[in-house]
Amino acid sequence: MMATHTHSGQSAKQEWATGLTVFAAVMLFLVGVLDVLRGIMALAKDDVFVSTPDYVFQFDLTGWGWIHLVLGALAVLVSAGLLKTATWARVTGVAIAGLVIIANFLSLPYYPVWSVIMIAISGFIIWALCVVRHGGNL
Repeated sequence: MMATHTHSGQSAKQEWATGLTVFAAVMLFLVGVLDVLRGIMALAKDDVFVSTPDYVFQFDLTGWGWIHLVLGALAVLVSAGLLKTATWARVTGVAIAGLVIIANFLSLPYYPVWSVIMIAISGFIIWALCVVRHGGNL
């Protein structure tokens, strides 16, 4: 009877681990697509963004557009690896989500509400990828 309970506990943990990995993959995909679109917006029509003249980390909006475009494209690619539960994708996913947080923090004055939302979502992605141990267990 005890062995059945342990097996059931392991199965529930495995289901949670799988669910968190899928959650992270889907959210990273969405963050990637949204970052690609944000990059395209900055490249195509940079008057959509607020201009802050005395910002310490001021870049040309075209520069921010390329940064977001590249990070978004990488996030979309890594999300596909997460769906295949590849270890490299978990590590890279944490790194990409971290870079998305940094990029959105640095571009906060240009699009503040959206940057805060992207930072929060990326934080959840990092949490979901880090809470699952190697082998898919919690």
